[in-house]
Amino acid sequence: MNILAVSDVELGFIYDANIVNRFRHIDLVISCGDLPHYYLEFIISMLDRPLYYVEGNHVDKVELGTGRDPHAPWGAVNLHRRVVRTPEGLLLAGVEGCLQYNYGPHQYSQAEMWLMVLGLVPRLLLNHLFYGRYLDIFVSHAPPWKIHDLDDRPHRGIKAFRWLIETFQPAYHLHGHVHVYRNDIPTITRVGKTIVMNTYGYREIVYEVPESRPAFWPRRKAREVMRERNFPSG
Repeated sequence: MNILAVSDVELGFIYDANIVNRFRHIDLVISCGDLPHYYLEFIISMLDRPLYYVEGNHVDKVELGTGRDPHAPWGAVNLHRRVVRTPEGLLLAGVEGCLQYNYGPHQYSQAEMWLMVLGLVPRLLLNHLFYGRYLDIFVSHAPPWKIHDLDDRPHRGIKAFRWLIETFQPAYHLHGHVHVYRNDIPTITRVGKTIVMNTYGYREIVYEVPESRPAFWPRRKAREVMRERNFPSG
């Protein structure tokens, strides 16, 4: 699966008719926040691909338009506080916003972030039961604690995100929020089995969706084998 991840800054070569040629191979789009809804809607309409997103802390509350919900980009799926399985079998979950610093929209305390992350846990456990893994990609706006974050309060990492990736080990944790202006700023870090990636601007990811193997699959398969041995056909 070819994934296009975007966040934080609008890029001219994406907000352009040539996006169809440049990204024709993309299967799915993920936004990590702080992008206007018209930008995300343009990507959806031009590529005709599903887009999943979380909100950042700088996005406008309402964007005026006709024939759609002005509070959300048309045609996109909000991942905030949700665990989603795509038609292709990809397991996604997300949490919006960043650490509270001026009481603006989509800002939360560390305790509130913990509550939202813990609210994902029951569905992650069900994922493991039915699909053999907890999560493929965790999507957030803010980075995890002490990974790609900064010392100032607005850009400080989220402790609950660090716990989630260390505990459930998704293949990727995609985030934005921290702007990258120099080549020496780290943007990709491995934590156990998880690749933490800052998607500032855009990133392309190639990911092979694992085969779903329910936790009860081996036992069920063993029963089928025993049944075949005890009652051979023909």
